[in-house]
Amino acid sequence: MRITRKALMNTCLAGAACAYLTGMAVLAGFAVSAKDLPDPKKLWESNRPVSVQIIDRNGRDVLVRGAAVERRVDIDALPFHIPMTFLATEDERFRNHIGIDPRALLRATWQNIRARRYVQGGSTLTQQLTKNIFLTPEKTLSRKAQEMMLAVWMERDFTKDELLEMYLSRIYFGSGAWGLENASLRYFDKPAAELSLAEAAMLSGLLRAPSSLNPVANFDRAVQRQHVILDSMDAQGLLGENIANAAKAETLTIHSPKDTEGAQYFVDWIWADLEARIGVPTQDIIVQTTLDIDAQAASQAALSAHLDTERGAKQGAVISLDGTGGVRALVGGLDYGKSQFNRATQAVRQPGSAFKPFVYLAALRAGKSPWDTVVDTAITIEDWTPENFSETHAGTLTLSQSLAKSLNTVAVTLSEEIGRTSVIATAEQLGLDDLKPYRSLALGAQGHTPLAMAESYLPFSNWGAKRDAYGIISISTADGTPLYDRNPPKGAIVLNAQELADMNYMLTEAVERGTGRRARVDGHMIAGKTGTTNDFRDAWFVGYAPDRVTAVWVGNDENKEMNQVTGGTLPALIFRETMAAQLKDAPAAKLPISTKPDWARKDTQLQNLLSRLEGQLP
Repeated sequence: MRITRKALMNTCLAGAACAYLTGMAVLAGFAVSAKDLPDPKKLWESNRPVSVQIIDRNGRDVLVRGAAVERRVDIDALPFHIPMTFLATEDERFRNHIGIDPRALLRATWQNIRARRYVQGGSTLTQQLTKNIFLTPEKTLSRKAQEMMLAVWMERDFTKDELLEMYLSRIYFGSGAWGLENASLRYFDKPAAELSLAEAAMLSGLLRAPSSLNPVANFDRAVQRQHVILDSMDAQGLLGENIANAAKAETLTIHSPKDTEGAQYFVDWIWADLEARIGVPTQDIIVQTTLDIDAQAASQAALSAHLDTERGAKQGAVISLDGTGGVRALVGGLDYGKSQFNRATQAVRQPGSAFKPFVYLAALRAGKSPWDTVVDTAITIEDWTPENFSETHAGTLTLSQSLAKSLNTVAVTLSEEIGRTSVIATAEQLGLDDLKPYRSLALGAQGHTPLAMAESYLPFSNWGAKRDAYGIISISTADGTPLYDRNPPKGAIVLNAQELADMNYMLTEAVERGTGRRARVDGHMIAGKTGTTNDFRDAWFVGYAPDRVTAVWVGNDENKEMNQVTGGTLPALIFRETMAAQLKDAPAAKLPISTKPDWARKDTQLQNLLSRLEGQLP
């Protein structure tokens, strides 16, 4: 086919017209986006002292946490490795672009196409600065165009060092720390100029996810991210031989805030949820929480009073929930100032016999009754023969009595009889996940956090409804403008009336006549279960009153043996004092419990008669 000169000219003209129109459309888009651009020269005029006021469920002050006024970074006062670390992490071509980096944009686009989801951004450090200071976090083409234009204009009006200073002075590092100087003081209690390579790498790692990578709440994740950054710097040829390995081996100590009140554990826990609801706070806000400061103080005092270092009980955790799942008290350890690791929400420990209620609930669902008789005798599964704590056997007794006495052999026998998968299904329905059908399942040999244990007991206390724990009721600006109000989800009913009454009967018996007697609170109906693991490494009491659940764990971070500390000793005492404080002004409400049926009464009378006769026989 021959192409004439006229046809070729028409094609070229059409292409040129198309390119012209496309260019005009792009320019028009940029012009529209440029209408509302802020003046980048006013960058240093903005100062952002942000406070987050935390109040409890009754409007009482808990604490104030927030950003101090940003401290301007002096780039000339920083050792070379500090800006190098941030540039290697956030924008390795910073010195060579004009505010936008087409190569980075293309690379990010390709990675996102390959992954079929957003996995990488292409923003330069200058773009990040404009986004964090001037623009909203919305992801629209208009906002992206504004970001790019601002970045180019800022590159024109400021030197690279000035831009880097602005960036390091204004970027958010989590825990209310805006800017490198505040972050260095917050996390390492030193000026930024004194940061080591290892410390700088950890701080640069926070920029991607200030909440989830925060070393206060997630030290291990922060270290993992730090290692990724050091490896990347090594791969870029920025570090000498073995420098990265030396930095990785450096022991980092995270600074403890002066305020060591236990409520800090709670605030750490809700902070990620706070930022998920409204983003990083950029104005003064008030957060109303589910916390009860009286319950919090009582829980902290009870834990401090009963931990016993001479018996190896060095650490503990307490968490209390109301019937909706609202956290009334959360104590993540003995002293927040010494350790910010939140044992209430992060420590995965074996619950021991505190898991047994789910075995017995599964047995009820298989057709058994609290008054059915079982025989406590030896049981062997393959080469494993579990023993009772007393190392004796009780013979014939009721299901309820065997739970109150916390007999291991009966729990394992029930689990084998009804099937381990049935026990797992029951426990998972009430909130305990990732269980495996190991032969030791019934003895609570698989780890859970105190928070998970409290959530799993909640349906026993609130008439059968499963609820997830939460800590934020509402968020508003300082002048009262609402930003977020919790809309309570309807919890699924996971226990029918008979199951609920039977379980409450058995677990109140465990407190009144069983291993949990020290957990009794005068004037109130209390139910619950002790838990003790092998070699006394973990001791638990998880219990409840109507619409109130408290889980207590006692042990030590090294997972070492304690000296005869069982769930019925220190944890039960901590539970009692915690719940007594919470229930002192509450009415003496009752849990729905089963009453002994006629056939069970007759069986009991017959057993008593036989026992008396046996005592008279030679």
